[in-house]
Amino acid sequence: MWFKNLVVYRLPADWPVTAAELEEQLARRTLQPCGAFEMFSRGWVSPSGNDRLVHTVNNQHLIALGVDQKLLPASIIRQVATERAQALEQEQGYPVGRRQMRELKMRVTEELRARALTRRHVTRAWIDPANGWFAVDAAGVARAEELVETLRDTLGSFAVTLFETERSPQSAMAAWLMLGDAPLRFSIDQDLELQSADKTKATVRYVRHPLEIKEIQQHISSGKYATRLGLTWNDRIAFVLTDKLQLKRLDFLEMAGGKAEGDDISPEEQFDADFALMTGELAQLLADLAQALGGEPAQKAA
Repeated sequence: MWFKNLVVYRLPADWPVTAAELEEQLARRTLQPCGAFEMFSRGWVSPSGNDRLVHTVNNQHLIALGVDQKLLPASIIRQVATERAQALEQEQGYPVGRRQMRELKMRVTEELRARALTRRHVTRAWIDPANGWFAVDAAGVARAEELVETLRDTLGSFAVTLFETERSPQSAMAAWLMLGDAPLRFSIDQDLELQSADKTKATVRYVRHPLEIKEIQQHISSGKYATRLGLTWNDRIAFVLTDKLQLKRLDFLEMAGGKAEGDDISPEEQFDADFALMTGELAQLLADLAQALGGEPAQKAA
């Protein structure tokens, strides 16, 4: 249940959709098996393994998008089509032409599609109406946007915007590295990626390696900028901040270790407790991160 990555959005002000209304809307587009000639199917699944499509604790909602995709590599299509072409060439007594080959590939694709194996991936999203956060557990924006677009189609309207701050993560990370310290409840860890701004894109990576401040300062002074920086928030959540304002490799320190020995708690109760803890911590982390990066544009304008 614990999120591994965050692509963060802002909900529209005073988002009006209740948990019951959201459940009703998602139920109209649940994940269905791929048809015989379909390559993928997309729809909503239970995020907690029960019959509910919206898992709610303390007005925090968890939803999940399931995508079934058939595995049909192009190399397999070419292989089968080539074998068919060789047999046809012997049968008709002359080489298979381009048009015949295209038709063969189309027929082979249709035949194999109906028998192809299906792979499923599930993407979860956290909705926080109280604080206006919408966060997707995805390693990149493309996967997150897949969920956002499906939710927009399901609801008819879903005007979220990507989380933005007055100060770019790139400039903020550079300043923190030059000072050797991060603001508020953040501390700098031992993971860092620096990249040059020129065409070479020369890259320096530190992985679980002590960051020598003078050496880092020299890299920055020579024109390199930070694309990833390991941080810990409040000694409770470690993560990597990227220059795209994404949070990767979330690690909930000493929080995701399971129930204590002897605790009489059901898996459902444990799921609720973990979800409540995770969302409470992440909401505070995101608020601190926004402040550390100069606040959000709308806040400053107001």
